[in-house]
Amino acid sequence: MERNLIVYVVSDSAGETGEFVVRAAAAQFHPIVADIRRAPFIQDVSALERVVLRAKHTGGIILFTLVIPSLRDELLRLGRKFEVECIDLLGQLVTSFERQTGKSARQEPGLNHVLDADYFRKVDAVEFAVKYDDARDSTGVLKADIVLVGVSRTSKTPLSMYLAHKKYKVANVPLVPELKPPDELFHVRKEKIIGLTIGVPYLNIIRKERLKALGLPDSAVYATTSRIEHELAYAEAVMEKLGCTVIDVSFRAVEETASIIMEHIRLQS
Repeated sequence: MERNLIVYVVSDSAGETGEFVVRAAAAQFHPIVADIRRAPFIQDVSALERVVLRAKHTGGIILFTLVIPSLRDELLRLGRKFEVECIDLLGQLVTSFERQTGKSARQEPGLNHVLDADYFRKVDAVEFAVKYDDARDSTGVLKADIVLVGVSRTSKTPLSMYLAHKKYKVANVPLVPELKPPDELFHVRKEKIIGLTIGVPYLNIIRKERLKALGLPDSAVYATTSRIEHELAYAEAVMEKLGCTVIDVSFRAVEETASIIMEHIRLQS
């Protein structure tokens, strides 16, 4: 009869990394099953000793992801004392990284989970920006960290995506004279709304290039000076009513405008 493996996963964090590695290794020995017994958030020597004694009693082995050097050293000592095999999953790799970088490890448990949470916040923000782009769903205005408003081709969508990668949930609303702005826009704190404006000659060039890219004549009304002036005057009136901060994006890179917006939001928080 095949003997199942008993593996104690010891960590000063949640122990998920260690468990994942054990499962990956155990899959190579199917149908043998790994009985994984997690010992998370270890903070003191007495807890380590209890795990080592359990492993000794059950004939198990220990795989650990301890980043605090004193705990790591103590577990190795206890393993030798009670003749329990202890496998250090991170120690050698961390030591190699320290040697290659010339820097010491931060020795903070759970940093990978902080990074994971950070990553998922970014993903959520990007999905939010896509969902609430161009006021497709005006309810997003009430849920957003930042609301961008402006006429067409003032970089609302590129800014929304850039800010999303900085973990801000951004909704953007086009201001068009023929369309009434969504009611939700007037129920948002003005500090969260950023109005985007632009010089007439600059927008004229951008819109003509856009029409060319679409295979349309650059003489279309969309790119005429009179139409642009009309739209900008309308947008200015809406922004004045909202009482929001207005940024001129003429000749500004998306990164520069985003930096101004983020600083504004930081000062308001």
